[in-house]
Parts: sequence; structure tokens; C-alpha cells
Amino acid sequence: MRLTAEFWVHAYLARLRLADIPAFVVAHGDDTAGAVLVKLNTLDGKAVVYQRSFDLMSGARKWVVLVEGDEADVDATLARQRSFDTDAWVIEVEDGQGRHLLDEPGLSE
Repeated sequence: MRLTAEFWVHAYLARLRLADIPAFVVAHGDDTAGAVLVKLNTLDGKAVVYQRSFDLMSGARKWVVLVEGDEADVDATLARQRSFDTDAWVIEVEDGQGRHLLDEPGLSE
């Protein structure tokens, strides 16, 4: 059984809070099955957006980079993505050290 998008987002935000990493819901997607995009703002004018993907060979779910670069360009890509996928969640993580926790157990799968 898969977790709902809303449940995963709340759990992710709680994990980030425990690590003292600020994060915000920028766009609230579909509660049950919306895709989740995580924007990592490194507070230096740069950003990276991660999206969950499936590895067709192994069947594993993993986080991959959707776009990275200047924050303005990343934001423009996110706006385009949301224009055709209004069910998607966008979470913005702000951390100058580049921490996002997506590679940690329970979040990486």
C-alpha cells in the first residue's frame, strides 16, 4: 500500500523540522496521488528541483534532478511544470549547506 501524497509531505516536513532545515509548501497538490517536487534553494541564487522517478529495470523509486541552475530559471521551469500538472505539490527547502534529506531511509524509497 502506498502512502498518500499529503501524508508523505507532512512526514517530510516533520523530518526537516527535526533537522532544523526550513521548508515550505509552495503549491498544494492532490492529497492522494499528486506528484511531489522538492526545490532545494541553497540561498546563493542557485536551486535544484528533485522529482520522484521509477527505475524501470529494478522497479525502485528514486529521486532524480528535474532541473538545476539559477533560481529564476528553476522557478520558471517549476511554473511550467505546474501549468500542466496542477495536482503536483511543490515543497521548497532552504538550506545553504544543500541538505534535503531525500537520500535518508524512509524518504529515499
